[in-house]
Amino acid sequence: MNDNDNAFLIGENMTGGYGKGADILHDCTVAVDKGQIAVIVGPNGAGKSTAMKAIFGMLNMHKGSIRIDGEDITSLSPQDRVAKGMAFVPQNQNVFTSMTVEENLEMGAFLRRDDISGTMEQVYELFPILKDKRRQAAGELSGGQRQQVAVGRALMTQPKVLMLDEPTAGVSPIVMDELFDRIIEVARTGISILMVEQNARQALAIADKGYVLVQGTNRFTDTGAALLANPEVRASFLGG
Repeated sequence: MNDNDNAFLIGENMTGGYGKGADILHDCTVAVDKGQIAVIVGPNGAGKSTAMKAIFGMLNMHKGSIRIDGEDITSLSPQDRVAKGMAFVPQNQNVFTSMTVEENLEMGAFLRRDDISGTMEQVYELFPILKDKRRQAAGELSGGQRQQVAVGRALMTQPKVLMLDEPTAGVSPIVMDELFDRIIEVARTGISILMVEQNARQALAIADKGYVLVQGTNRFTDTGAALLANPEVRASFLGG
C-alpha cells in the first residue's frame, strides 16, 4: 500500500530500540490519515507500544523518519512534538488521582495561553460522565471513567493527532465498547487517532487502517475490515 504519501502522520521505516539495547523495531511503518483511526495489534512483545513511543520521540531510532502534516519531525523532542499537534496517552499513570476531574482537564491545557472554556465544554460533550463528576477526585473514578479523563486531558491541548496506548486495558467489555464509541466521535471531529490495542478484533472493527506487528516488523497492513476478513490474520492473531 503506497497511499502513505497523503498520510497526516507517518512513522516510516522505523528501526531502533531503547538506549544501547538491541533494536525492537525493524523497518516498521505506521501511518494515519486525517480524522481516521489506525490501530496497531499483534502478539505480546511485538513492539506495538514501542512503535507508538518511536513516533512520539521516546526511542533511539537509527533509521526511519517521522512526519506530521508533511513536516519532518524526526529530530524533535516529545515536548516539541506536542507543540506540533501530538498528544500521547500512556497506558499507566495517565491521570492525577488526587486532583478533581476538572483540575485534570485544566492540567492538560497548561501550555495554552488562550481561553480553554470552549475546549472544556467539547470534552464534556464527548464525555458526559466527566461533567457529572467534574468535582470528584479522579482517583475515585472507575477504570473506564479514568481513561475518559486521560483522553479528555489530552484533548485539552487541541491535538491534531491523539495517540492511545491500550486505552481499554483492564476494563469490562461494556466499558470497552463505550470507550471505542467515544474514540470514534473524537475522530469525527477531524482528529487522527493512532492506538495500540490488545482487544484486536474489536479494535479492528472500528479501524480505518490496521497494522499487525510481529517482532517489531509489519506483518500485515490493510483496512480494519480486510484484516478481520483475512483468514491468516484470523487464525494467527484473532483466535480463529
